[in-house]
Amino acid sequence: MAGLIGVLAVLLAGVSGAAAAVGGWAWWQLRQARAFWLLLRTSQVVAVVLAGVAGVAAALGKRPHDGLFWVYALVPIAVSFVAEQFRVISAQTVLDARGIPDAQALGDRPEAEQRSVVVAILRRETGVMALAALVVCLLAMRAIGTASGL
Repeated sequence: MAGLIGVLAVLLAGVSGAAAAVGGWAWWQLRQARAFWLLLRTSQVVAVVLAGVAGVAAALGKRPHDGLFWVYALVPIAVSFVAEQFRVISAQTVLDARGIPDAQALGDRPEAEQRSVVVAILRRETGVMALAALVVCLLAMRAIGTASGL
């Protein structure tokens, strides 16, 4: 079980780190990166699987030598959840900053302004989620170091 948890933690760190790097680059370049979203969603799945396997290990009576492992194994799910909430409100934040009441009102604006708003929304969403991926990567690296004993 410890080997599987270690592999999952390494996988989570790698995939989340890759997502953070690709997302950071996409944010910097003002580009939409499909690879970023695929890596991000994969890291979220791996985080859930890691937490599930760790929960099974706990149910079987296995305990890590360092109790902080549970923080590092479970907090990535919370980080992803909170980041998704920020991502959801990104669109309204951008619209509010430009004095546009809602998405329907954006449709009345010139096409160039519509594109500008969409790019701003996508950039904000990418930035939020790339930062979350970086935090998850760091947490996963700590989980690797505290998983002994499982």
